[in-house]
Amino acid sequence: MIRYILKRFIFVIPVLLGATFLVFAIMNFTPGDPARIIAGNDATEIDLQNIREKMGLNDPFLVRYGRFIVNAIRGDLGTSYRNNLEISSQIIIRLKNTMILAASAVFIAIIIGIPVGIISAIKQYSTFDNIVMVVTLFLAASPVFWMGLILVLVFSLMLGILPAAGMQTGFLGMLKSLILPAFTLSTNTLAVIARTTRASMLEVVRQDYIDTARAKGLKETAITIKHMLPNALIPILTIIGINFGSLLGGSVVTESIFAWPGVGRFIVESISFLDTPSILASVVMLSVFSTFINLFVDLLYAYVDPRIKSQYKAKR
Repeated sequence: MIRYILKRFIFVIPVLLGATFLVFAIMNFTPGDPARIIAGNDATEIDLQNIREKMGLNDPFLVRYGRFIVNAIRGDLGTSYRNNLEISSQIIIRLKNTMILAASAVFIAIIIGIPVGIISAIKQYSTFDNIVMVVTLFLAASPVFWMGLILVLVFSLMLGILPAAGMQTGFLGMLKSLILPAFTLSTNTLAVIARTTRASMLEVVRQDYIDTARAKGLKETAITIKHMLPNALIPILTIIGINFGSLLGGSVVTESIFAWPGVGRFIVESISFLDTPSILASVVMLSVFSTFINLFVDLLYAYVDPRIKSQYKAKR
């Protein structure tokens, strides 16, 4: 198990290098001059040259990328072009908000998607099952920005019961501000979890040990919770882990719609200012957290399915 964890940590290195190199190259070829954005339109060419020299913008591409990597290893993610503040302190505050939003979205998807998928599998081809298939297909195909705008139109503008944007202060205020963006972000994941749960449960329900449990006189509720669900959890956990990691990086649209002060909105603002250090630092932080989440899900497999744990022991 320890060797497996170490291998996964080593695998993180090329992933981070590839992600940062790609983003750095895209920002390098993006039209615009960070020095002009910093100095303003009234700056002279001499002022622009001084800013470029001070910030190292005149150095070759690989030199600038190598300097970023070396500083990042030392724990220095650089200084923002926009406000000349340390990027790490700005990201940590926003990363907490993004984690709250992503965790809330996954929580909503789990508490709705798994029970719906279980009931749909048990009542296969029923009216409920057909409705679930249609609704989940609609949710999976609906763009996030469209769903967010519809929810704002209904619950904020028409009914006026939830705030349309921003994060309010206080626990109740933050909770009210969180409902619409969390539900918007959860719709696609909810649909995938429900359909995956249904498919996984349908595979388990045909196994011989389920027929044996029924022959012993066990109640259907006990059979579902104690025998079906644990054996159907592996693909469900995989979907949850993958979607949680993708929600961390894919919350850009949702955070922009609802003005949620997270990393996604921070990236959008940084792109408009050609703030390459802020964008790279955000990518690194999100990649690291996504990798840790996927690693945690992999370790959960061993506790959900004893066969996987025995395979770890057999390799030792």
